[in-house]
Amino acid sequence: MTHPPVCNYEGSDYQQSFWEQGGREYEDRAEAIALKRMLPPNGKLMLELGAGAGRNTPRYAGFERIVVLDYSTTQLAQAQQRLGRSEKYIYVAADVYRLPFRERLFDAATMIRVLHHMADAPKALTQVRNILQPGGVFILEFANKLNLKAILRYLLGRQTWNPFTLEPVEFVELNFDFHPKAIRQWLGGLGFRIENTLTVSHFRLGVLKRLIPAKWLAALDGFFQPTGNLWQFTPSVFVKARAASQAQSVEVPMNVLDLFKCPECGSAALQEKSDHVFCPSCKSKWALRDGIYDFREKMN
Repeated sequence: MTHPPVCNYEGSDYQQSFWEQGGREYEDRAEAIALKRMLPPNGKLMLELGAGAGRNTPRYAGFERIVVLDYSTTQLAQAQQRLGRSEKYIYVAADVYRLPFRERLFDAATMIRVLHHMADAPKALTQVRNILQPGGVFILEFANKLNLKAILRYLLGRQTWNPFTLEPVEFVELNFDFHPKAIRQWLGGLGFRIENTLTVSHFRLGVLKRLIPAKWLAALDGFFQPTGNLWQFTPSVFVKARAASQAQSVEVPMNVLDLFKCPECGSAALQEKSDHVFCPSCKSKWALRDGIYDFREKMN
């Protein structure tokens, strides 16, 4: 697989239809508890991978600057409406498989509800490892193949795929569940040290969400989340990993353009024009529209 397929939410009303009108208040509150437990209290530069419409972005307020990244420009436009334009937020449309950033730059990165769209998860994780500083924190959420519902369905003969095997399962096109052991192996192989594991969404059942207020259900979920360091049987798992390396960090630049490298040739000597970013090395042009740096496809 030279370049894996990309799941594109361009034109989607995902924030409204799934989160605001889809009965997901409990899941949102539970994820907020997990993030609060894992996030460093402050930092210089955060990369939010798959930020969507910026649902989680305000939860990273302790960081001086946040790169809000998504493949969809319409999702980023919604994030802009939510967060506003300021020096704190840098909006970037890019492919996770070829991130347009200099190496060893970010002191933290998050990838929440994104890995389950990755047909080549190790390749995506390698990109994240490359842009993190030594000692940088990576908070990863993944859809758990080894969840209780899947185990019961398999044992009762109601599903064909085996939740106990390590390979990912694609249950819908470009929607993957992963085994926790496989995630640990991939992260360990890339030089990450896992510091904490939380199990999230213990009570993701329609009947419970209808009967119990979301804030109470989320509080109960938060009580059980630390059991993730012992076992993982929930549909969602959060992992806090730290990049262990002897390499030196790169000083975080003040100029936004100095964060980037050309996805085509890797050159960091880019020039910002009125409507695009230009790479003198390979002559590539990358669009800059409405405050969004678009590194997905070269301009003609």
